[in-house]
Amino acid sequence: MPDAATVLDLLKSVVDKSAVAISAPERPDLSHQELNDLCAATVNALNGFGIGRNDRVAIVLPNGPEMATAFVTICCAATTAPLNPGYREDEFKFYLDDLKAKALVVEAGSESPAIAAARTLGVPVIELNVDDGAPAGAFELTANGLNGTTENGGHAKADDTGLILHTSGTTSRPKIVPLSQRNLVASAGNIRETLSLIPDDRCMNIMPLFHIHGLIAAVLSSLAAGANIYCTPGFNALKAFGWLDDAKPTWYTAVPTMHQAILARATRNEDIVARTSLRFVRSSSSSLPPQVMAELEETFGCPVVEAYGMTEATHQMACNPLPPAARKAGTVGIAAGPEVAIMNLEGGLMGAGETGEIVIRGDNVTAGYENNDQANAEAFTHGWFRTGDQGVMDDEGYIAITGRLKEIINRGGEKISPREVDEVLMDHAAVQQVVTFALPHDKLGEEVAAVIVLREGSSADEKEIRSFAAEKLADFKVPRTIVFRDEIPKGATGKLQRIGLAEKLGL
Repeated sequence: MPDAATVLDLLKSVVDKSAVAISAPERPDLSHQELNDLCAATVNALNGFGIGRNDRVAIVLPNGPEMATAFVTICCAATTAPLNPGYREDEFKFYLDDLKAKALVVEAGSESPAIAAARTLGVPVIELNVDDGAPAGAFELTANGLNGTTENGGHAKADDTGLILHTSGTTSRPKIVPLSQRNLVASAGNIRETLSLIPDDRCMNIMPLFHIHGLIAAVLSSLAAGANIYCTPGFNALKAFGWLDDAKPTWYTAVPTMHQAILARATRNEDIVARTSLRFVRSSSSSLPPQVMAELEETFGCPVVEAYGMTEATHQMACNPLPPAARKAGTVGIAAGPEVAIMNLEGGLMGAGETGEIVIRGDNVTAGYENNDQANAEAFTHGWFRTGDQGVMDDEGYIAITGRLKEIINRGGEKISPREVDEVLMDHAAVQQVVTFALPHDKLGEEVAAVIVLREGSSADEKEIRSFAAEKLADFKVPRTIVFRDEIPKGATGKLQRIGLAEKLGL
């Protein structure tokens, strides 16, 4: 794939086109050749609807093979904008309007509130039709009354925008992140190299495909390697072992909460675990507690690599390498694609062992937020993109994230990394999951709080947890408030979110 500059180049570069590209539960397979053919048909269909290069096509589809192939094939003609199918009508209205969407793609017969939002805004609706018995991911597009010509027809070029996503907007209005064809291909190539993906690999995708992690780390990197993606309907802990048995994947990638849910059911599925032959497991999108990493490696008998990604970097920035290189638990590994450095507040680069803001630059990094001069001025310094994460790099180049700068707890001037507290509390035998967060305080500004999910059959109270924490943490870092819940509120992609958690928990 050395000369690939667009997603179409990447698909055409696959040597064995007869190999399987897309699979799904209880569906025939789709080959790389059939995916290439689907690409050509989709480009022609969109051009016939008057949609061309850099026109924005919002996609609202359930997780599964058609979502994967719709992203890849529409991307070859236009700009894809996958949206969370769980949004309400008002949210769809906001995103469709903000994106200036030229069309909306939904499955035939869909009752999504996105359709009403599109009609209100005058955005044409395109239906995705799947024939009975069709291979996984095969579809046809139809649109009533939508025909025309486009001056920008044909295949997307390297500098065209291939994908548009919004940042999560936990602290402000979501920002628009345009990612070029070149960004997409660079990132897919970086992940392929990092994970040593080959055509024989098969990835089981359980990540939502409206999010950068699933789109790039699972789908596009696999296609870049001429490999196969097994597309599930989305994460379901009760079905995960059945899929593992059916798919026989060589790897999967997920967020830590998904890994924990899988581990919680592993003892009930020991026969399936014994039959799986994973080459590795990948974790990304939020910090993987070292305890969970160790339990995953013991359960599946394979290395677990933690990667560090964000939307603005078209996902991957750093990753722990596979054996025989060292994996360092508690770190996100070494630079895995872009250049990575640590920067101080003044914009100077720092040395090994010094704590500062993690910054990146490279072919996978967005050129900038759309229509947001202020955000771009804050995000870019001397050509480096500021991630908003605080971290430190050791003398071997391994990066440890000490926290999101916005999530650091400021307790009367004492700065506390919530991740440090998480990792201590996770060592308690009764603790299954924990998130430390800032609780507003009238005198100190912020106080340390934690929400805990206990292991099945285990018990512990606030006093016991605080005493345990006090043995390993300075007094000011010990949570003053501890709440126990059956589940911790998560974002749409399964990530635990610290910002706004006090409010969500009614504290």
